[in-house]
Amino acid sequence: MYLSSLAQGLTPYVAGEQPKNQVFIKLNTNENPYPPSPMAEKVLHESNLSLLRLYPDTDASAFCKSAAEQSGVKPTQIFAGNGSDEVLAFAFAAFFAEEKLFCPDITYSFYPVYSELFRVDYRAVPVREDFSVCVDDLMQGGCVALANPNAPTGLAVPVSELRRLAEYTHSVGKVLLIDEAYAAFNTENAVSLVNEFDNVLITRTMSKSHSLAGLRLGYAIGSETLIDGMNRVKNCFNSYTIDMLGIAVGKAAIDDREYCDNNVRKIVEAREYTEKALRSIGMTVLPSRTNFVFAAYKGLSGAALQAALRSKGFLVRNFQNGARIRDYLRITIGTMEQMEKLAAALEEIIKESV
Repeated sequence: MYLSSLAQGLTPYVAGEQPKNQVFIKLNTNENPYPPSPMAEKVLHESNLSLLRLYPDTDASAFCKSAAEQSGVKPTQIFAGNGSDEVLAFAFAAFFAEEKLFCPDITYSFYPVYSELFRVDYRAVPVREDFSVCVDDLMQGGCVALANPNAPTGLAVPVSELRRLAEYTHSVGKVLLIDEAYAAFNTENAVSLVNEFDNVLITRTMSKSHSLAGLRLGYAIGSETLIDGMNRVKNCFNSYTIDMLGIAVGKAAIDDREYCDNNVRKIVEAREYTEKALRSIGMTVLPSRTNFVFAAYKGLSGAALQAALRSKGFLVRNFQNGARIRDYLRITIGTMEQMEKLAAALEEIIKESV
């Protein structure tokens, strides 16, 4: 009886299971299996905790400067937030409220949630039969948001196609949001579009490639006009979105490019092994450009596969809210040893089902 009509009508996002013990090999929330950069750890241990009595830098300037250098843009083209989900929320409020927003119908499930929260006219556009995104289908006169590589399929749209979409949305005066949470694991990214088109906003996370999921740090890259819009929303919500420790640790992590690149390389190698191993036992596996694979086995439902893996000590993600994907598992890539164990477990499950 106390909830507003808005709150009563919301359907919240459901995150992946976070078990309270360590009995499982956890491959359900796309976390990085390797620890954060030693440089980040060093900064954390050497931090002057007495400074926590003060408020942090509202602009997270030190972090934004490092993120800008890595992205080839100006610091004024970076917006930092408390995880990329918060960055996305601010973007939806800043650019999509009371607008038509076109998204692939199979995509990150937070998009319809934010659309409901911020009164966005959300339009789901069907992906192709092979789950790939057709950018022409998104050109319907409104704003566009898409994850690239996409979640939960792991498929990527080429930057050449994204450029066509940027040209179109720019021509109709609408914002194009490209969610690059998994860009580090792809062979290309769309950052070059930011300096070509002032309507393109790219969002990134420090959770996947930099092993900082527990810190909650994300950022956006865009024109100064778009970043100003993000700040307008942020400063009506919480001017201090990033704490002092987050700024310092995040900067150290993003500066340690060699460490990050090495971990990404190991994850990509384990991903390629996993794709090959699962196909060899008869599973359908989409060609991933992320730190997870999307796989199914024709003889078993996704729910049955998920339950069987859980009984063998593995947590993976299954989505029951979409008819086309409910028989697929989204499997995070762990260490090579973990993926070898997973492949062996799946082989046993499939043999037992025959």
